[in-house]
Amino acid sequence: MNTWHSIRQSPMTALGIALLTLLVFLTLFGPWIVPNDPLTVQMSERLQPPSWQYPFGTDHLGRCLFSRLVEGAQITLGLAAVVIVTVAVIGIPVGLLSGYVGGRLDTILMRIVDGAGALPEFVVAISVAGFLGPNLTNLLLSIVAIKWMGYARVVRSIVLSEREKEYVLAARVAGGSAWTVMRRHLIPQILSPVFVLAALDIGKIIMLIAMFSFLGLGAQPPTPEWGAMLNDGRPYFQTVPELMIYPGMAILLVVISCNLIADGLRDRLDVRSR
Repeated sequence: MNTWHSIRQSPMTALGIALLTLLVFLTLFGPWIVPNDPLTVQMSERLQPPSWQYPFGTDHLGRCLFSRLVEGAQITLGLAAVVIVTVAVIGIPVGLLSGYVGGRLDTILMRIVDGAGALPEFVVAISVAGFLGPNLTNLLLSIVAIKWMGYARVVRSIVLSEREKEYVLAARVAGGSAWTVMRRHLIPQILSPVFVLAALDIGKIIMLIAMFSFLGLGAQPPTPEWGAMLNDGRPYFQTVPELMIYPGMAILLVVISCNLIADGLRDRLDVRSR
């Protein structure tokens, strides 16, 4: 009830949830609502204006723009969700062990994190993607390679501040194993900050996915990914700007909705912000 009351008190958060719900609906049920096959090439229908058959018109190969946008939501949002889950699965245990165990293990793990984080994220990601080759799997690996470190740092800092508190010391004195202490007392403390960080990161990850596909290092033709659609429409921007406007607006709406939800989560879950 308190969470629902907080959402009602924050119209921007409710707007973000509504936008993201609509996009998730399109992602889940897109194949059943699109009017045309997003991969079918019809040169006789190229660059058509919006119509009943093609709600957003067609691209330079006669493919339905609306159908490609809806199918692209599955790829872009699905890949972003996989990235978030993967970086959390890697970063949370690393930060948890590093902060709780400490000592030499903490030194080794943090030196790895600091060494990998010394270079700009974009340079590391584009190097990994370029080395592995242009496809969605390698794009996922390149983004995971730069994002897990942030989660490890956040979790470690929380664990370092919590492990010396009385309730943790009492659990250790009572004979609780390291796993029991982490599971019962430390993991609940890190969930809220991780949720907020993940909500903020979704927008950034979607922009990274689109950017790499725009550069040719992500989705490859004829995959209907939003960044790749931006690249396809670039030569026609002056004559048919809709080819870039529609996928650009889709990316913008997702990023805005994720940021609005992240702000609401931060206000709700972060005691210091309240």
